[in-house]
Amino acid sequence: MYALIVPASTPFVLLATVMALSWWEDHILPTPPTEPAEVPAEAPFTPATPAQLPELLGVDAALAREVAGR
Repeated sequence: MYALIVPASTPFVLLATVMALSWWEDHILPTPPTEPAEVPAEAPFTPATPAQLPELLGVDAALAREVAGR
């Protein structure tokens, strides 16, 4: 009978742990500063032109080459 106490109480122990950590986070940990963050000095990098991706051959052109090569 005592062997059933540990498996039966495990969910309650886990719930109590999560609730205790939540309370600790809300009451013990320091709060973040309320002042606004600094504006970045430079604008984010944007490339001048978008990258050109190589065009893939169409299925029809690939099949036409294969048939013509025979």
